[in-house]
Amino acid sequence: MAAAAPALHIEPLSDRHDRQSFASGAAPLDRYLRQQAGWDTRRRVASCFVLVGNDEHVPIGYYTLAATGIALAGLPEALAKRLPRFPMVPATLMGRLAVDARHQRQGHGEFMLLDAFGRAVRNEIASYVFVVDASDDNAVRFYQCFGFRSLTAGTRRLFMPMTEIAKLFS
Repeated sequence: MAAAAPALHIEPLSDRHDRQSFASGAAPLDRYLRQQAGWDTRRRVASCFVLVGNDEHVPIGYYTLAATGIALAGLPEALAKRLPRFPMVPATLMGRLAVDARHQRQGHGEFMLLDAFGRAVRNEIASYVFVVDASDDNAVRFYQCFGFRSLTAGTRRLFMPMTEIAKLFS
């Protein structure tokens, strides 16, 4: 009989996590988790969540969430015309998403993205769109597979309206 795969879960980053062993292959994402994520969490600049197996302390992956705002003028006209004429629209930002190289291409990125969607939908603070900053063209394609659209031409900032995300959970 084969051994059961460890159950995976996502939890807030804490001091118990061995961040030094994390290696996604993207130096800026690795450096962020190792050196800055703890500070950002304590300062309440961003929340960092890690994917781990039961009784494991080495993150398999991580993502960050933060509140942000985007210019109303930056939204597609079809969406913007339905909103109040405030200069900024509230948004949820997933600033980073990374999976350790030893665990890539196993669906962990999708699992964490869906977890982030769930947290954003359950949030009691208004957010009109979910925004991501894709690190490269591969990341852009990853997010586009889930229905993200470009926010601004020529950038890797993408968005999805929260109403579309909420439909995934209804």
